[in-house]
Amino acid sequence: MAEHLQRAKSVVLEYHRSLDSVLARRPGHDGASAGDITDVLASSVTEGFLWRGMHPFYEQHGAESVADVFWAPLRAAMAPLQRRVDVFLAGDNDADGGATTWVCSMGHFLGLFDAAWLDIPPTRRATPIRYVEFSRVDGDLIAESALFLDLVAVMRQAGQYPLPPTTGQPGIYFGPRTADGVLTEPQDPDETAATLELVGRMAGDLGEANRVARDQGSDRMPREVLARCWHPDMLWIGPDGIGSSYTIDRYQQQHSYPFRFGLGDKEFHGHVARIAEGRYAAWFGWANLTNRPRGGYLGLPASGPAEMRVVDVYRREGDKLADNWVFIDLLHWLAQQGLRPLERMRQLLGIEEF
Repeated sequence: MAEHLQRAKSVVLEYHRSLDSVLARRPGHDGASAGDITDVLASSVTEGFLWRGMHPFYEQHGAESVADVFWAPLRAAMAPLQRRVDVFLAGDNDADGGATTWVCSMGHFLGLFDAAWLDIPPTRRATPIRYVEFSRVDGDLIAESALFLDLVAVMRQAGQYPLPPTTGQPGIYFGPRTADGVLTEPQDPDETAATLELVGRMAGDLGEANRVARDQGSDRMPREVLARCWHPDMLWIGPDGIGSSYTIDRYQQQHSYPFRFGLGDKEFHGHVARIAEGRYAAWFGWANLTNRPRGGYLGLPASGPAEMRVVDVYRREGDKLADNWVFIDLLHWLAQQGLRPLERMRQLLGIEEF
């Protein structure tokens, strides 16, 4: 059962080794050329490769497009880049009955921010970029990927923070407390099954709370409901713009209630990938959720409906979820409401006309 998962991991690890070796080269200095990233991608992905990226990158097709739109500009701004991994797992996709196999890698890229990227001004300092990447493996190649970054955190580090103060604490991006998230070895299938059952039960509680909110207008999710699946000292690690929360009580105060009261008409649309291995699980949607801002969420006014593209990575401890790393494409969610922080930044910097 685990043999094909190990093969999938080896495909992604080899891709990361090849890509990381060229991301570490400084253009014009270390033998780096415009085509070396494309060459690595072309040897690692299928001909019809689909890449999903956050705003403003969105969907790209084929190795050359992905290299030109995302990787080459990032390397030009921040080389040498290194990847620092906190969680790595593979699994058969529960969202399609196990028809596909996905690998999830989560951690940080670290680079020297020496040139503008997306017109975000360089800091000339070491700059961590939170990332999570899902890769669907087909044979010995990667057929599709989704790469989520915390771009708002990059803007904050460059002094261009675009949002009102957070409800949680920004800058808390710890890896697993148990330091065992990189699952290069096969995992106990019973542990995997227990993790998948727990995250499924937690999602069921959330879905029921959303149904009650729609039908009865009550958007509270009682602490005792959360405590069925969450460790009392849970750590919810959210994106910049929301921040992180520690313990169930502070999670309710600093994220759950602002999210539930500030956003109405929530509709869940499913996941592209939903996997578990050992005591870890991960999923993403494109988009998972639509909602309607009622006013107040992230300190912003009410607006029309918008979709959210969300990643959750979980660590199970016993029969409870103890860590939850969350990525949300907030810039895409804001753009649907007519708010474009990157454009506003360019205008304030005099790069674009109002």
